[in-house]
Amino acid sequence: MSKNDTLHLAQEFLQRMGSGAEPAEIARLFSENTEWEIAGDTGVLPWIGQKSGRAAVIDFVNDSRAMIERVNFEVHEILASEQRAVILGSLASKLKRNGKTVKTDFAIILTVGNGEIIRFQMLENSFAVSQWARD
Repeated sequence: MSKNDTLHLAQEFLQRMGSGAEPAEIARLFSENTEWEIAGDTGVLPWIGQKSGRAAVIDFVNDSRAMIERVNFEVHEILASEQRAVILGSLASKLKRNGKTVKTDFAIILTVGNGEIIRFQMLENSFAVSQWARD
């Protein structure tokens, strides 16, 4: 893939997530065997940890929509090469069950191959997220 193709795939992912697209529509951007990783305390939120397959994407979208309300999601920059896109930004989310809000900067690393996302990795302040979700 070209750098522009990788950038377009990252932008399409963000557009689908932000528009409330159906989870299966978002998952179609990913390979059947995609690797999914969000670092953090695996006992706190269902999407934290290492998972695989399109089902991991669908579960993330469904679970996060059910459990949190997006307060703010801001993309500062998208860096792209032929094989990766890195999305840098900040977010604020409210936990629906207790109304508490967490703010964190993030980096999402998308590895691509054959026109699909083959690996998703999100880095954020996992300590703050764990504290927020536990209270």
